[in-house]
Amino acid sequence: MQKNGKEVGELTNPDAGCCTPGRKVTVRPEKPQIIERFGKPLDREDMIYIPGGSFRMGAGEEEGYPQDGEGPVRVVTVDSFLIDPVSVTNASFCEFVDQTGYITDAEQLGWSFVFHLLVSDKSAETVMGSVPQAPWWLAVPGADWRHPEGPDSVIDARMNHPVVHVSYRDALAYCSWAGKRLPTEAEWEYAARGGLESKKYPWGDELKPDGKHRFNIWQGEFPMRNTAGDGYVGTAPVRAYSPNGFGLYNMSGNVWEWCSDWFTERRSGNHNPAGPEIGMVKVMKGGSYLCHDSYCNRYRIAARSSNTPESSTGNIGFRCVADKGYSNRR
Repeated sequence: MQKNGKEVGELTNPDAGCCTPGRKVTVRPEKPQIIERFGKPLDREDMIYIPGGSFRMGAGEEEGYPQDGEGPVRVVTVDSFLIDPVSVTNASFCEFVDQTGYITDAEQLGWSFVFHLLVSDKSAETVMGSVPQAPWWLAVPGADWRHPEGPDSVIDARMNHPVVHVSYRDALAYCSWAGKRLPTEAEWEYAARGGLESKKYPWGDELKPDGKHRFNIWQGEFPMRNTAGDGYVGTAPVRAYSPNGFGLYNMSGNVWEWCSDWFTERRSGNHNPAGPEIGMVKVMKGGSYLCHDSYCNRYRIAARSSNTPESSTGNIGFRCVADKGYSNRR
């Protein structure tokens, strides 16, 4: 494959690293920097109250990827909690950074992963390399949450889009400041289902009900041509498309969302499961604008992926939850 006349690798084992590439694991504490919020306590009026209940979590081998540990399907119970209706936006993350001076992992390291078709011509000249098994991912110096496609890109017109190039550690720091936390995988999946039982997507089993696009995934031939049939090549606004039954937007597609669990293929626990106590990579849910059924249909609710806590890419974001103790007006 070539980008602007430069060789960036061969397409070998395209399923490896198709979701998000990761940096090599480094030894860093998981606990975030404790960041106090300035001014009045966070207003939670916009959060959605999710009543506790039981649901069928996961997917069978005929639908999912056995190596991802989606199955077996099992009944899981979660307690009530609050969740943001949308992914954390560029505007919200900007407020966090302006108040705290926080510097993300991508900024500290000086680079992040960008999908090859989104890299500008100027930034392409400085690319450090590509992922061997997924050469559409380029390591771009200066790519970070303020500059998603490289140092000459900006987010001025995308303040209502999800923040990207945020690591798990960055997400924890934001949660600390906001008085919230990241969802467990069980909480995330329960909320994403919107009250439906054992459906593939937040709205049901049809990919395009009535021929209408319901989420932001790849349209066209991956990885060289995106027709933007759903309206977007990269990220979409956080309230694009219709919400699910709980009033939550973009629980499938758009950006992967960090969960608090360490990733394991053999999961246990049926009441508020939270994953193992230690691990190497963290769970991500939801898929992204790069998912395509020709190689990775991980935009299904039950699907899951993972990455190292310090990794960041142009298609990873997050949303927050909070413990019960508050009830909104829904």
